[in-house]
Amino acid sequence: MASQWAPLRAEAPANGSAHPLIRKLSNYTMLSDEEQKAILQAAGKVSDFKAGDDIVQRGDLTGGVRLVLDGFASRYKILEDGRRQILGYLIPGDLCDLHVFLLKRMDHSITAMTRSRVAVISQASVLAFTDRYPNLTRALWWSTLLDEAVTREWVVNLGQRTAYERMAHLFCELYYRLDAIGAVRQGSYALPLTQTALGDTLGLSTVHINRTLQDLRAHSLISFKAGVLTVHDLQKLEIAGFFSADYLHLGDRDPARTSGTRLTPSELNSKR
Repeated sequence: MASQWAPLRAEAPANGSAHPLIRKLSNYTMLSDEEQKAILQAAGKVSDFKAGDDIVQRGDLTGGVRLVLDGFASRYKILEDGRRQILGYLIPGDLCDLHVFLLKRMDHSITAMTRSRVAVISQASVLAFTDRYPNLTRALWWSTLLDEAVTREWVVNLGQRTAYERMAHLFCELYYRLDAIGAVRQGSYALPLTQTALGDTLGLSTVHINRTLQDLRAHSLISFKAGVLTVHDLQKLEIAGFFSADYLHLGDRDPARTSGTRLTPSELNSKR
């Protein structure tokens, strides 16, 4: 499936705020014109990847920091018998490990889930940010801490939530993350994932994924068709997944919610 985000060029957007990394960091702080220019100049070689292409493979030399400009990618690891675990999703503005150059080789792989554009920021540029732009440096640290917070939440998701709760939580997380970069429109966002990919994300079989999707649809929480997920009631979906957006640290951002009385988790469960 083709990307539903318009391609962005790292080198020359007319409006710096349109650059995905600048747009993401603006959720934390206001960047100066000089800081925005530094980001635009730092994004070097841009490569295009088709859906299914590996952007980087486990064992590769790390090199520079990769920045997703457009598309949808995932981190993953594969066991010797072929079983895959998806470790996280990367959307426009996400960095594939800010300080990865401190390691010699990659310990996981990153693949494009849609057609994607990825820029490389050199080690020298990252270090220059630290030396010259303290506000930008703090914003980049915020981005790194956000990645760690998401990872912690995914561990809780796999370890403690039920299948129904895991899926509801994942859909809420993606809603907030994509809304923060302007990629949610009228409650809908592109979700280029097969049921197999969802299973590899949530630790469930495809049969269980199919059944859980049907349950969420039956409760009028979501619809999922042709790679587009529509959230019909964000508040109830949050309750279903025991979701709180606090760990995403998006400040005062608060996506539009549907009106109505907020149910408790037990009340919602009684309606299943």
